[in-house]
Amino acid sequence: MASSDPISNQRLDGTPRVSLAIPVYNEEAVVPELLRRTTSVLDSLPGGPHEIVLVDDGSSDHTAALLEKAAQEDARLVLVALSRNFGHQTALAAALDHVSGDVAVLMDGDLQDPPEAIPLLVEAYQQGYDVVYVRRINRKEAWWLRVCYWLFYRLLATLSPVQLPLDAGDFGLMSRRVIDEIRSMPEHHRYLRGLRSWVGFRQIGIPIERSARQAGRTKYSAFRLLKLASDGIFAFSIVPLRAASILGAVAIALSGIFSLYSLYAKFWLHSPQGFTALILVVTFLSGINLFFLGIIGEYVGRVYEETKARPHYVVDRVVSRTAASASGWRGSPAEVGRRGTTSTGTE
Repeated sequence: MASSDPISNQRLDGTPRVSLAIPVYNEEAVVPELLRRTTSVLDSLPGGPHEIVLVDDGSSDHTAALLEKAAQEDARLVLVALSRNFGHQTALAAALDHVSGDVAVLMDGDLQDPPEAIPLLVEAYQQGYDVVYVRRINRKEAWWLRVCYWLFYRLLATLSPVQLPLDAGDFGLMSRRVIDEIRSMPEHHRYLRGLRSWVGFRQIGIPIERSARQAGRTKYSAFRLLKLASDGIFAFSIVPLRAASILGAVAIALSGIFSLYSLYAKFWLHSPQGFTALILVVTFLSGINLFFLGIIGEYVGRVYEETKARPHYVVDRVVSRTAASASGWRGSPAEVGRRGTTSTGTE
């Protein structure tokens, strides 16, 4: 089992061992190019031995088979195959649970995060930064999606008491102590780019152009993007709950004013009561009540999910040429049971 002490693995000249943490889901068209470019980058990095931890998030195509074959041929590759699809953020967490390097670089498997930028992240780490995140510029998505991303990052930064960097995705580097802090967090609804900021330490952003998807199509549907956005907001802000109180106070004040007006209209103007106005007020306030009941339900539902204390994921198998390469899982058995369970051993 590899040590979790960052000093034990790092070379005396300060060159870190780098672990790439990459979740993949139905990416058989991208896997060959992904492996070619990432291994080429690792070959160019000094120090080592470096590694690539690839988490197959329950792919239904030949992604797992391609990665398993590659892991059996290259000692730097570790395949962690999950028992089903648990979601992108959970797959990233599973990758962090299995890395053994001094630093981990998180990146997506669709090659929108260019592996060639990794040396820049390592260089910033060697300057004393624990977190080096990438600020995405010149995104290649549709214009309406770019607008949604732009609005979301600014809305979340406004709502959250934690200073969250704008336009920063999961692509970035984390030092060993940041990895260990994030791994100790038991929450299920994870927003890793937010947890990375919450941990603190010295952080810096590097602007890097967001590439177009290498092949295939995105696995993030509009619903999944909305879920990720809600995870970020509900995990890092209670402003929606406070908004309910504020809007309730405003509604009480307006209803008081409307009551005074109604009395004035009845006794001084002798005008009939407005049925249309009454219906509008009732339906508006009913909609507001239902909306904030849904907001409260989101928070309560997340508390309920946490109380069940289920593992975050289940590992079907871990494949690597050497047991040492696949033994990056650290922590006590209780910790392993909280984070994820393994059904079979290393092959």
